[in-house]
Amino acid sequence: MIYNFNLGIGWASSGVEYAQAYRAGVLRRIGREARFIFTDMFPTDNIQHMTENIGFLDSEVIWLYTFFTDCKIAPVTYTLTQLESTFGNRNYSVSREGARVKYTFEGTNMYYMAYLTDDTKDRVHRVEMVSGGYLIRKDYFTYCRIYTEYYAPLDRQAHLYQRRFFNQDGTVAYEEIMDGDAVMYQFPDRLICSKAELVGYLVSRLNLTKEDMVIIDRTTDIGQTIMQNAAPAKIGIAIHADHFSESGTDEDHILWNNYYEYAFSQHKYMDFYIVSTDAQNSLLAEQFRKYMGVAPFIVTIPVGSLDELKYPESGRIKHSLITASRLAGEKHIDWLIEAVAEVRKTVGDVSLDIYGKGKEEESLSRLMESLDCTDYIRLRGQHRMDQVYKGYEAYVSASASEGFGLSLMEAIGSGLPIVGFDVRYGNQNFIDEGKNGYKIPYDERMDKKERIHHLARCIIRLFTQADLEEFHRHSYEKARTYLTEEVEKRWINLLDRMM
Repeated sequence: MIYNFNLGIGWASSGVEYAQAYRAGVLRRIGREARFIFTDMFPTDNIQHMTENIGFLDSEVIWLYTFFTDCKIAPVTYTLTQLESTFGNRNYSVSREGARVKYTFEGTNMYYMAYLTDDTKDRVHRVEMVSGGYLIRKDYFTYCRIYTEYYAPLDRQAHLYQRRFFNQDGTVAYEEIMDGDAVMYQFPDRLICSKAELVGYLVSRLNLTKEDMVIIDRTTDIGQTIMQNAAPAKIGIAIHADHFSESGTDEDHILWNNYYEYAFSQHKYMDFYIVSTDAQNSLLAEQFRKYMGVAPFIVTIPVGSLDELKYPESGRIKHSLITASRLAGEKHIDWLIEAVAEVRKTVGDVSLDIYGKGKEEESLSRLMESLDCTDYIRLRGQHRMDQVYKGYEAYVSASASEGFGLSLMEAIGSGLPIVGFDVRYGNQNFIDEGKNGYKIPYDERMDKKERIHHLARCIIRLFTQADLEEFHRHSYEKARTYLTEEVEKRWINLLDRMM
């Protein structure tokens, strides 16, 4: 069995979660059983809805908090009718507004607020119970009640002090007791005094053998306890970002990315490290030799794959650009918007479609309105992207750091040239300068206005000087090395070597 560890997942997931979903598909196809373990708490969503959304099977997902119960990962099917059957003979009135249903109990100072999965169904994700104006309890459901939270008023706010996790028959499996940042987990046979220790207990309960493999995708707060409990399984770290700080590194010392520092320091206990590009593999190997005097096993496996190359059925939209990412500050979508607005002065029919969701959406909308560009720059939201890229002429990115860049891979898989900064590792991996795009020299001292100007200049160059048909051909040729069958071979080689 291959166990993959991560922290959380969301509706606008990061590249790490999408990389795991790609991996799940590859491992299925090559007949290797895998589980994906998430350790964060998800109070506003059912984890199953989010994991299914990006391609995990329910049977592949383990959630830390229900692992110690007999409740299965499942969609929400608990209904308002089932909830109402628990009210007994109490009289109540009910009102509904969208995905919220309020039950007010006559002759009491109590009401329930049920939160539904959406405003068209009666499936209940959670119920908040309020007494005397104070939140006292929340119940969470899938096909049964999976856990309850208990609250007490403190400084005029609801203070969470306990969670109780249930088995399918309603019996208590264990409890979590909180006091500020301190937590304790009470099981019938033991007390566990931290979340890290709880993760370690989960690992010990997996009963790992030398035939098993553990891959840690995010190490924050969980990496050490997993490594301490995973023997005799093979242990590996998947590196999803730049692994060191260039500004903090000199000839004598290296400043590792703190996400990976512990895993690098414990290299003698690690069986392998996975990186997604050969460039990062070579650099990391060189740094291990130079700064630590060791040569651990590092393998290059792309974090995604292409099932097939995508070709447009009816041509590409002339002078059309696409970008796809989380709408987050580090992606610098605002630079792209300003750059394309500048390009419009030279290439009069240029357009940009921005795919993705994130916290920057509102500020990006305001920027587009201020530049009066909403007729040719559009926020397209979250979409299934596999058939989208092929209708565009080129892909643009303003990110200053990409460990791999799934959207970059998908873009060349649809023949798109790419314009982006000359930064590790994604752009350098997918852009061959002057053959399928342009890499813009990048200096952290460069101000925003200068970066935007360079982006605009390269887009203009692409649309006015480049042989786009030849650029498309080169991207398709480069994409062939990322076809699923090629990535599968790399996984098979690693698994055969380790297991």
